[in-house]
Amino acid sequence: MAHLSHGAHGEPATRGERWSAFRQSPFWPATVLVLILAAAAGLFAGSYTYSMANPTPRLIPTAVVGSYEAAGGRAYLKGLEQALDTSVKVHPYDTRAAAREAIEQQEVFAVFELRDDGRSAHLDLSGASGASVAELLAETAPAVGKKLGVHVTVRDVNPLQQGDPRGLAIFYISLAAVIIGFVGAIQLSVHARTLTPVERILFTAAYSLLGGFAIAATVDWLLGALDLPFAESWLILALTMFVSGMVFTMFNTMFGRWAMLPTWGLMVIIGNPSSGGAVSWPLLPSPLGLIGRWLPPGASVNAQHTAVYFQGYQHAFPFLVLAGWALLSCTVFWFWRHRHPGGREKNPLAADDA
Repeated sequence: MAHLSHGAHGEPATRGERWSAFRQSPFWPATVLVLILAAAAGLFAGSYTYSMANPTPRLIPTAVVGSYEAAGGRAYLKGLEQALDTSVKVHPYDTRAAAREAIEQQEVFAVFELRDDGRSAHLDLSGASGASVAELLAETAPAVGKKLGVHVTVRDVNPLQQGDPRGLAIFYISLAAVIIGFVGAIQLSVHARTLTPVERILFTAAYSLLGGFAIAATVDWLLGALDLPFAESWLILALTMFVSGMVFTMFNTMFGRWAMLPTWGLMVIIGNPSSGGAVSWPLLPSPLGLIGRWLPPGASVNAQHTAVYFQGYQHAFPFLVLAGWALLSCTVFWFWRHRHPGGREKNPLAADDA
């Protein structure tokens, strides 16, 4: 192997000179990318495995009506907690109708009613509130009742749609909006590099509107997997895509060619597993359940879930979260637009003449 040489006398290169040459060669960024991709692969697998492989309930809000204060009611709920190895947060209601309203408001996941005789009970579940939570309760509640001599009747009062038996379709369409949202921004930075800041924002909005329509139309009209409130679902998907695209644009302004790292970390490694789409928030590790609501993927899933399964009870919070991220990313991009690697002179001919 020939030694590196330099200068007029062909002296061997020093260690510092070899390092400098390596840093200036294409092998340096390639080596960095190899290490980053390896770390990203581990983080990606770890985050999804940590949050989804073994979902365990931490806290299940449950409405109670009827003879809850009787010894049998307390004993049953205590037995349910022990069987689930979790805490059942009790919300007493005077009437069954009030408890059902709490389900619609997504304040509770189930309604427990113990009959006056203490030997029978009803457990109304809401599969749409969280399929994994409902499935767990449906399996555990009768078994606990059998041990205590209480016959428990379980029914799903708000089931999932027929085309979405596992409750994952909303997670998938939101995931598509997130991924295509920042991939679109990446492609604009590569193939439409000379767009001005205003043009870049407008084109991000344009592909978001069209992409959100395509996702909703495919899932509803073409596949029939979900019966969507089309206009509302389209708006949520388009807003999600726009936020995702502008988050990448913001990071591209701040970190240049390394913008994919914080984007992927925020939106995919942290955001999607904590969104509550694949695994309901009560079954997620506590930190993820809290963080997820404040990130774009979680806000998107939250808004879409309510639009599809709890029509008429939409909350402002997820839209405020998405709007906040949109405002933040657009503001950062606009004020530091001179740092963005794209753009062009407004009048290139005049610039050339000068």
